Amino acid sequence: MNFYQQPPEDVLSSLNTTDKGLTSEEVKKKQEEHGYNELEQKDRQSLFSLFIDSFKDPMVIVLLIVAIIQIVLGETIESIIILTVLIINSILSVVQTRKAEDSLASLRDMAAPSATVVRNNSTQSVPSKEIVAGDIVILEAGNNVPADGRLLEAESLQVEEGALTGESIPSDKEAIMISEETALADRKNMVYSGTLVTYGRARYVVTGIGKETEMGKVAELIQNVSAKQTPLQRKLESFSKKLGFVILGLSLLIFAIQAFRIFSGNGPQDLQIELLNAFMFAIAVAVAAIPEALQSIVTIVLSVGTNKMAKKHAIIRKLPAVETLGSTGVICTDKTGTLTQNKMTVVQAYLPEHEQELYSSEPTDWSFGENRLNQIAVLANDSSLNEEGEASGDPTEVALINYSNKIGLPFSDLRNKFPRIEELPFDSSRKLMSTLHEIDGEKLLLTKGGPDVLFKRCSKILINGEVVEMTEEYSKTLYEKNEEYSNQAYRVLAFAYKPLSKEELDLEDENDLIFVGLLAMIDPPREEVSQAIKEAAEAGIRTVMITGDHKTTARAIALDLNLFKEDDIALTGQELDALSEEELMEKLEHISVYARVTPENKIRIVQAWQNKDQITAMTGDGVNDAPALKQADIGIAMGSGTDVSKDASAMILTDDNFVSIVSAVAVGRNVYSNIKKAIAYLFSGNLGAVVAIIAALLMNWINPFTALQLLFINLVNDSIPAIALGMEKEEPHIMKQNPRDPNEGIFTGQTLQSVILRGFTIGIAVIISQALGIYYFGSPEISVAMAFTTLILSRTLQVFPARSNTQTSFQAGFFSNKYVVGAFAVCMTLYEITMLPVVRPIFNIPNAFGLTEWSIAAGLALATTIILELKKLVFPSKLAD
Repeated sequence: MNFYQQPPEDVLSSLNTTDKGLTSEEVKKKQEEHGYNELEQKDRQSLFSLFIDSFKDPMVIVLLIVAIIQIVLGETIESIIILTVLIINSILSVVQTRKAEDSLASLRDMAAPSATVVRNNSTQSVPSKEIVAGDIVILEAGNNVPADGRLLEAESLQVEEGALTGESIPSDKEAIMISEETALADRKNMVYSGTLVTYGRARYVVTGIGKETEMGKVAELIQNVSAKQTPLQRKLESFSKKLGFVILGLSLLIFAIQAFRIFSGNGPQDLQIELLNAFMFAIAVAVAAIPEALQSIVTIVLSVGTNKMAKKHAIIRKLPAVETLGSTGVICTDKTGTLTQNKMTVVQAYLPEHEQELYSSEPTDWSFGENRLNQIAVLANDSSLNEEGEASGDPTEVALINYSNKIGLPFSDLRNKFPRIEELPFDSSRKLMSTLHEIDGEKLLLTKGGPDVLFKRCSKILINGEVVEMTEEYSKTLYEKNEEYSNQAYRVLAFAYKPLSKEELDLEDENDLIFVGLLAMIDPPREEVSQAIKEAAEAGIRTVMITGDHKTTARAIALDLNLFKEDDIALTGQELDALSEEELMEKLEHISVYARVTPENKIRIVQAWQNKDQITAMTGDGVNDAPALKQADIGIAMGSGTDVSKDASAMILTDDNFVSIVSAVAVGRNVYSNIKKAIAYLFSGNLGAVVAIIAALLMNWINPFTALQLLFINLVNDSIPAIALGMEKEEPHIMKQNPRDPNEGIFTGQTLQSVILRGFTIGIAVIISQALGIYYFGSPEISVAMAFTTLILSRTLQVFPARSNTQTSFQAGFFSNKYVVGAFAVCMTLYEITMLPVVRPIFNIPNAFGLTEWSIAAGLALATTIILELKKLVFPSKLAD
């Protein structure tokens, strides 16, 4: 049986303690057996280990082999360049990994630094880490709860548990018996570590410390949830492995063919030189095929996406999350503050003579009942607003004074006009608050509280300005109206008063009251959210509400937002627990609302969607959300949330608004589209180089490129246009398509077609150029210069057709992406530098290479671009993939 279901004496007995607390010896013994009241943390991976791990990529391994061979052959410049690139990429990877702060550190920071306990028959303050199970702790308003425990005494106790339960308002606590099994948020006789006492005082016995607390369970969940790779990371890793093995195999095959030719056709005197040339040929293939700058370019494009998202109130903490958000198929969202305004608002006013959504007339034209209702709402109220409009106090009380201000009766004027004489503070046991004021020369007791309680205290009722006896018929009407409001998920308060001649109050004065009316409040949906949910649906994204609030409230908000459809289901956490995995998977797509959920529930929901191959986003702001935020493909924390939730997330919403998520999804989809464009651009050019090298091998020509030429193209020339493609604007259809299949490879559909078409088109142009150099100009050196020029110009020019698979550069707006035009200009300038007399020897370009040779090479390069753009007009594609 759980502690909250046991009588206090049984709890004390099971913990080997009494209501007078423990002795120092007992505390020491328990600390030796069970440890301290603190959260444990797993050792982090060392920086060196992270650095080494970054070299395990197959393409990186191939480049390392190439660099080592270059060093052995004395080609130090090429090897230094390759090693420098690899080290820079590794450092970037390590820094990015270390930037993810430790969520558990924030959890530990939430622990109270000290606590008041009863030990050795005396009250004393001790460090919270020294608390043990069985300690008697004293709580007062403003205290952080240091450990989980069962209440022994509670006076008007209210605890802010939102970070743990998702509740939007403080929870009332009582030292009562609870026999049935209940959700965490409904355990009114328990308090939990990391929560805050906002009102009242209490004594409780500690039932759990450290990892045994609810906060500790959250910490353990966070530790046990492994970091997930994004779809792009998984596909790049898979592609990298395949490409690495293909390149290695191709290089070895080429070397084997060359070696066979050497041993079968040449004399032994040329063996060493010929084998060296064969090595260089094989190395050229590896260097040509591997896009050395790929990791850096993807990182830069993702960074561009983070800047765009920041302008839409979405701060990215982990770069890959930009792309992940674009592939999201399900958004599991919190209700409070995300779908709603997180601001309790008065929406209905009920007086026995009539009902209206809001007071319909000016305050000067109000009935006596309307005036009296507003007076009670403002005066029997402890909340306030400062000059900046910042509120302090209970959210429901703040809603009352906000409403008074809104209707033209500043709450401060009412309080100055009718000052409080005496009060009976709110008490969770009686659920009432009363204050005494002199209004129009008469002392009045003004009372507000829970409708069920207040109805029983009223013997009279105010109707049309007259006080009459409360009849059974009136009472029945009031109960029906309260139930009607409750079914609409409203938070309802009742208001009453009575004349009172004395100035010292006691609890008996809260009887024989005159009922005035009801005010119904709700945390209303954000006006723009309904349209955002509709846009998400059009983009094939399912929205699911997961909240700590009651099911009725959650379902009502979901209906209002059109998130809950006719055949949909709403479940509580307990109802979810009762479902088997098979039953959950069967019903999953029909469950739109989960209420009263636990951290374990949230993880299970996210995992269920992931098991259906859906990229799942999860929003949250509390400690209880952190494990699910980490489990999700992309965790989205609220800017107003806890540090724990932010640390566990990949993205933070600065405005806590669901609309910003949908806007960020559009940016994410565009970022992924641009990354694919950049990758396709890089591999198209590399494929062209490989095709030319293989053709030269088959034709027994000289190697068309040197390793340095290829490194220059891959690292310098191609990088700038690839980054510019990352700035490409969003294509119009991007939010009208379903999310892509997470199992879809990088090179599929039109992307694969365009890479093959562009690669072979460039390769053929380079082959023709080298052939002209060999057979027309009769010079192997000229043929290499012409092949290099054709390749670099073709790859530079192909940035224009690479902008879109469906539109030509002119259809997309030639100058709409000024970065592409600028990248082309920079690349042409860099190429001209290689033509300078002092630079030519470095790039193996002979002085005999002149305007005629350049014109032929440039003409072939331009022809490739024209062919690729004409293809889009002759064979148009419907949509880009």
